[in-house]
Amino acid sequence: MSTADFGVIGLGTMGRNLAMNVESRGFQVAVWNRETDWTSAFITEHTGQRFTGAETLEAFVAALARPRRILMMIPAGAPVDEMIGRLTPLLERGDILIDGGNSWFEDTRRREQATRASNIQFVGCGVSGGEEGAREGPSLMPGGPAEAWHALREILEAIAAKTEDGPCVTHVGPDGAGHFVKMVHNGIEYADMQLIAESWDFMRRLGMSTPETADVFAQWNEGPLASFLIELTAQVCRVMDQETGSPLVDMILDKAGQKGTGRWTAKVALDLGVAHPTIAAAIDARVLSSMKKERVSASELIHPSPDTVYFEDKAAAISGLGEALYASRICAYAQGMALIRAASDQYAWRIDLAEIARIWKGGCIIRAKLLDPVRAAFTKRPDLENLLIDGAMIEALLEAEDGWRATVQMGVAAGIPLPAHASALSYFDSYRSARLPQNLTQAQRDAFGAHTYERIDRPGAVHSDWDV
Repeated sequence: MSTADFGVIGLGTMGRNLAMNVESRGFQVAVWNRETDWTSAFITEHTGQRFTGAETLEAFVAALARPRRILMMIPAGAPVDEMIGRLTPLLERGDILIDGGNSWFEDTRRREQATRASNIQFVGCGVSGGEEGAREGPSLMPGGPAEAWHALREILEAIAAKTEDGPCVTHVGPDGAGHFVKMVHNGIEYADMQLIAESWDFMRRLGMSTPETADVFAQWNEGPLASFLIELTAQVCRVMDQETGSPLVDMILDKAGQKGTGRWTAKVALDLGVAHPTIAAAIDARVLSSMKKERVSASELIHPSPDTVYFEDKAAAISGLGEALYASRICAYAQGMALIRAASDQYAWRIDLAEIARIWKGGCIIRAKLLDPVRAAFTKRPDLENLLIDGAMIEALLEAEDGWRATVQMGVAAGIPLPAHASALSYFDSYRSARLPQNLTQAQRDAFGAHTYERIDRPGAVHSDWDV
């Protein structure tokens, strides 16, 4: 008898935790994994709970009540297409396939169109929150048919993180909208992590110990900078290495990895013509960090940046650093939201940016107090072109400006790398400049390539003879 309310394919870390989350909310869950021993072990571990294990996909599909609601938590790319191909002959009109991985949004658009021809509803769902979020309550970003959302809503709202503003899930929009928003979430995450890392490095070069930086992050977490990542950083900086007695973070090699969603964000931003310098700086910083051997060699040939820098008023420097971090974070969110708006216009997704800010308030990695004014900005003006021109944001940026500039100036003068902070400040300065020097750029392009330009005193393309 088909009794399971929900099915999960893939019992890796995220899949098994999401399955447990769904079951804990009162639903019967069917599970399947390519390695059948994983399925058997999972069922044995959860004897007496509302799980149904299946050794074959046929048995898995048969165990699900109609319309079947199936979540795939498998590697992105070819494995998703392969699984869709295996499941499609087993499914019926109205059944729902959900891809919960970090899939490329154009793949999701293609899959949604292809499965529609088979009368199967395909949902690309961004899932953020990591292992703990998957088990206790993630932020969920489903995109796909509205009909599928109505069929999934009860379960997704039950398992999502909750804040005072409701469950952290919404119907983002059609086809690839959900995966696109998750991709941008990760781009903002890259930027936020880099800004925090630069702030930590700045404090360390002021001569502060890692536990002392933890105290600063904990203090910041009590104010406007409050966020999951700031709280996590304070926690990380307090953990001691059992082998050496030193702070564990100080024993970690300074080479950061990346899984690709940050690069995707940068690529799409370029394709859509959206400025994203802080996100790009964060990606570049990870690439540069991976060049450890080259950097060590360069430090022996080029006079390296000092490990410790003296500032007469350390307290003022820390205060300015906090202001810089807040202002730069606003710029990172502004770039991400501008990118979502551009894609929404390009693909006719009609994404509600205020809703995106709301569902990011809990469960996800970039959850932060800053999302309250971000949401307020887009609630007040859904057509807001850029977060930087919201009245409350303007006030916050101008209030932080002195500390922001002082921090970047001190870093540049002392040779402390602050690529994300500096890029955010330049983004702010460029966006508020009524005139930029690209008139010279256009003159150069026309001079060497006859690319033409526009005059300031009349419309139309013009080409000039630049020979003198």
